[in-house]
Amino acid sequence: MSKHCGHTAPVIPDTEREHRIGFAEVIYCPGKSDAQLGVAAKALFAAHRNVLATRATPEQAALLRTVDAGVQYNEVGRVVFLHRDRRIRGRGTVAVVSAGTCDIPVAEEAACTAEVMGNRVERIYDVGVAGLHRLMGRRDALEAAEVLIVVAGMEGALPSVVGGLVSRPVIAVPTSIGYGTSFQGVSALLSMLNSCAPGVTVVNIDNGFGAAFAASRINRRRVRG
Repeated sequence: MSKHCGHTAPVIPDTEREHRIGFAEVIYCPGKSDAQLGVAAKALFAAHRNVLATRATPEQAALLRTVDAGVQYNEVGRVVFLHRDRRIRGRGTVAVVSAGTCDIPVAEEAACTAEVMGNRVERIYDVGVAGLHRLMGRRDALEAAEVLIVVAGMEGALPSVVGGLVSRPVIAVPTSIGYGTSFQGVSALLSMLNSCAPGVTVVNIDNGFGAAFAASRINRRRVRG
């Protein structure tokens, strides 16, 4: 049994993470007590100019705002963020593409994360394969992006279609949206993993944050001599 059983487990913020991997530790809010959130936020807000907290409830966002009045909350994407350094560090644009409006919360988690990490973001929403003309109407924006995050539930076909249209990296995000045999996103996940379009990489179900972190690294890459 943990020695912390029955007590609030200690929080040890990793304030050196930005120096190692390029961005500050991100606070994952679910399961954390108010005290744990407060300790993590105070340390990270003091150490870094840009900080993210994901999957936050409105109540948790309000709590974090008491730590720093500059805190903002993307309610759709459930992301709390400090964005004090607004310099653009990415080489190009990160396009965030969603199949349906029900996929937008995951897409917004990705878009908000990418913006706070210093990228220009183009949102291309509600362009799923059931109305393919909508996607083709945004083809110029798709082709202009340096990297694309494509978010889809149901059968998860959109990343394969986008992957067949562009020459840039495509990061596919399956969502848990869909009826019975979508199995809370497993159907979309398997479809994306079996994509016939080369160059499509897949992250976990509903993981908009992870997709944006990877996209930011791609967008900020440097040519090594």
